[in-house]
Amino acid sequence: MTERKPPGVSFESFVDRQIRQAAERGEFEDLPGYGKPLASLDAPYDELWWIRDKLHREGFAVLPPALALRKEAEDAREAALAARSERQVRDVLTAVNEKIRAALRRPPPGPPLGLPEFDVEAVVRTWREGRGDRPAG
Repeated sequence: MTERKPPGVSFESFVDRQIRQAAERGEFEDLPGYGKPLASLDAPYDELWWIRDKLHREGFAVLPPALALRKEAEDAREAALAARSERQVRDVLTAVNEKIRAALRRPPPGPPLGLPEFDVEAVVRTWREGRGDRPAG
C-alpha cells in the first residue's frame, strides 16, 4: 500500500520519490513488454483510443450480427483452404455451417444475411486441387 503524502511536501516530489524507490527495488524490471517499444507509438493520435482498446479487449463487435457472420464465413473459408488436413477443412466448414443454419432459422437483427451454407465437398475438392492431392480410394 502506498503511503499518504505528508503535508508540506509537493505532490510532484512525493510521486518522484516513490517512483525512484520502486525503480531502486527493481519493481519495473519484470513488467510485460519491458524494453520493447510501445505498439502505438507511431500511430496518429486518437482521442477515443481507450474506448477502442476496451471494446477490443471485451470482444465487442461493432458489426451487426448478420455482417459479423458474413465476415466469419469469409474467414472460415480462408482458414479451410489453408488447413493442413482434410479433417480440419471439414471441421471449420461444419462449425460455420451450423451458425449459418441457425441464422437462417432465426434471422439476426440488421441487414439480411444473404449467405448460403458452404458446400463442404466442393471446398474440399478446391482444397485438394490447391495442394495437388488426389482423393484416396
